[in-house]
Amino acid sequence: MSDPVMSDAARRDRLVEDLAGDLEPVGRLAAPSVRALAWLAAVLSLAVLLAPMADLHTMRVRLQVPDLCGAAIGACLTALCAALAAFQTSVPGRSRLWALLPLPPLALWVGASGLGCLRAWIAPDSNIADAAEMRGCIYFLLGVSLPLSALLVVMLRRACPMRPNLTAALGGLATAAAAAALLVPFHPHDATASDLAVHALGVLVIVALNGLAGGRLLDRR
Repeated sequence: MSDPVMSDAARRDRLVEDLAGDLEPVGRLAAPSVRALAWLAAVLSLAVLLAPMADLHTMRVRLQVPDLCGAAIGACLTALCAALAAFQTSVPGRSRLWALLPLPPLALWVGASGLGCLRAWIAPDSNIADAAEMRGCIYFLLGVSLPLSALLVVMLRRACPMRPNLTAALGGLATAAAAAALLVPFHPHDATASDLAVHALGVLVIVALNGLAGGRLLDRR
């Protein structure tokens, strides 16, 4: 008569062998910093594609103005830091404190943009955005953010983040900042309060949509 305990152990071993028999090795994900740089490379590729349509000479002249230059640098650094924070928080076990990384460059971006509004208020000129130009800006922000957000969600989803909404919101901030940085060569006027409000609305919409929709897509539980 066979031992029931041994029979159960044999069945378990057979079950494990059957389950593991069809498994294929899974490639290890690259480091979060490497994946963040890969996404930023896609942003740079988009910048190269858009460059022929931009007024680069005017952009170089305008970037000599301190607040405009500071806002552009802040947007670029926010995109970099937010992307890195998103990829870091997408890895299980990483600290949520990574979410604080984009705050300093975000402060520079917002603060320099606010100074631009103050400068335009103190010394107004004729180079002020009209309604059509502001609509064009928000269409540009949303249009550029869509493919960048889709790519970022696909890349982040491979890591199975444990805090999907936080990771997605950071990804949205990275995307919005990247879109704002790409807007610089196409932004021929000084910042005004209404212009900044339109940009802020676009950024908030991008972050909110990424946080909600992206959070659902990243949640694999």
